[in-house]
Amino acid sequence: MIRLVLVDDQNLIRRGLRALLKTDPELEIVGEAENGLEAISLLEGFANDAVENLPPDLVLMDIRMPVMDGVVATREICQRFPDTKVLVLTTFDDREYVSQALQAGASGYLLKDTPFEELTQAIRLVRKGHTQIGPGLAHQVLAQPAPKKALVVSTGWEQLTPREREIICLIAQGASNREIADALFIAEKTVKNRITNILSQLNLRDRTQLAIVALQRGMDDFS
Repeated sequence: MIRLVLVDDQNLIRRGLRALLKTDPELEIVGEAENGLEAISLLEGFANDAVENLPPDLVLMDIRMPVMDGVVATREICQRFPDTKVLVLTTFDDREYVSQALQAGASGYLLKDTPFEELTQAIRLVRKGHTQIGPGLAHQVLAQPAPKKALVVSTGWEQLTPREREIICLIAQGASNREIADALFIAEKTVKNRITNILSQLNLRDRTQLAIVALQRGMDDFS
């Protein structure tokens, strides 16, 4: 069972999401909030009552909200509640929002018109540690120049092999290890080993940081 918190300032959106997600027997809605501050307070309640209530596995987070927006809330949640993943679900396909959300620690960024089956699959993959970015959003960010405040990798990028760059490109597009293996016609275990080597070489912590770097550097670095 994957325990979810819905964060959106529109009650109608939350009700619609709740109704849809409840049709999946592996998903459970354990809380709702109408802004980032309420979401943090909700997670604090779970943390203070850990014996009675398990913490949520994942927060579906809107971006533009009053009081505290989704970017600030994502940063706070990822720092204070590392066991809870954040998946942004919003109507805004702005490059800056995508970049800011990922830098804040979000494990994915999807639009609200994402088909239900793709949304539930993304929830499951994010719960397992994958990064999920809407295909159009990944292309949009990759096609733009890197922002001024970019996550910098000082060494190691130039030493990456063409195959490693292909893997990074697929990770930036939200592909899972299995999808990468299928796309490159290699074993999934080989993909895992390659990613481990890439993270070590670039001195990055996880796939999310790797996706951020890839999105910020732009397509030219994959050629």
